[in-house]
Amino acid sequence: MMRLSRSALTKLQASILVIVALATVTLGVYGYNLSLTQPKARLIVSTTTSLYETRFLDELKSKFELKYPNLNVSFISQGTGLAIQTAMRGDADMILVHDPAREYQFLKGGYGVNRKIVAYNFFVIVGPSEDPAGISGKSPSEAFSRIRSAGLNGTAVWVSRGDDSGTHAKEKTLWKAIGLDAEKLRAEAWYLEAGSGMTATLKLANEKRGYTLTDVGTYLLNFNNHNIDLVKLVESGKSMLNVYSVMADSPKNANMTKANFEGSMQFIRFLVSSEGQALFAQFGVDKYGLPLFKPYVKLTENQSDSEIIGWIRDLAFFEGSECPQEFRYQADDLYSAQELGTIEVPSILTGLEERKVASWIQSLKA
Repeated sequence: MMRLSRSALTKLQASILVIVALATVTLGVYGYNLSLTQPKARLIVSTTTSLYETRFLDELKSKFELKYPNLNVSFISQGTGLAIQTAMRGDADMILVHDPAREYQFLKGGYGVNRKIVAYNFFVIVGPSEDPAGISGKSPSEAFSRIRSAGLNGTAVWVSRGDDSGTHAKEKTLWKAIGLDAEKLRAEAWYLEAGSGMTATLKLANEKRGYTLTDVGTYLLNFNNHNIDLVKLVESGKSMLNVYSVMADSPKNANMTKANFEGSMQFIRFLVSSEGQALFAQFGVDKYGLPLFKPYVKLTENQSDSEIIGWIRDLAFFEGSECPQEFRYQADDLYSAQELGTIEVPSILTGLEERKVASWIQSLKA
């Protein structure tokens, strides 16, 4: 048996350590280069302008891709009506929108699965500080009535999004609540349409010294950036609630077989996770002193405001659930905890005939 001197043994050990270190570095470099050459999977989210214009999507993309480096997220930002059409054509993997009635139709049409409510805030009516229609502090219904009267008298102007967005849908609902049809109001001189996103609408209203309906997040962004000097005149209240929901394209739909369902589910789970909900809770606080979008899951976990929880259920639950059982696909874990606290409430679309859903779907395809 060969015996080595202590000095020879030391040299041998040193040589082995060098070889191991070199091998480790080589494998590390190889693994790094391999990760660079592997293409990322694409995930396309069709979403609303308010999330884009406030820059929340930039923050969301950064944090999500940090956690899931295998995915490259792209957002298509447009009004909710167009956002849904984009997904229906198979040009997006999922939607993140704020129009519960159309979301339910999207589900019932067989286009979406696994809907989750993720956040909420409120719409506000803004206008010039001189407030010619005298709506400050009034209820939304009285405010809309006063604006219409002042408009007919030539002392006020209303600027509508006019773009089939979630905000536009809310506006039409508010006009309908006082017995007026927004489609007919278009013929009246005081009623203007921007036909564009929220920032452009706010700028037009500012230019015309008119009133408009806006989500509070986009308003604060533009007010703080000195794009506008309109002031909040009517805010909060159940009828002004604005709820954001996310859902994946249905893998069972022939139009959507190429959709990235796995990536969509990772995105949904991220949004409802403690990390995702913290993004909503923190975004905007440093600039505006309050979050632009309030986290819904955190609200239900803490049961911190039973009144708002009830409002959200009344507005945005279907058949007593944020996503009825028949619209879930390989995702029951998303609902198990919350379903324990679910109460039965009337669907916002109770009595909606199937032919109306079919007609709606055909109109979007046209």
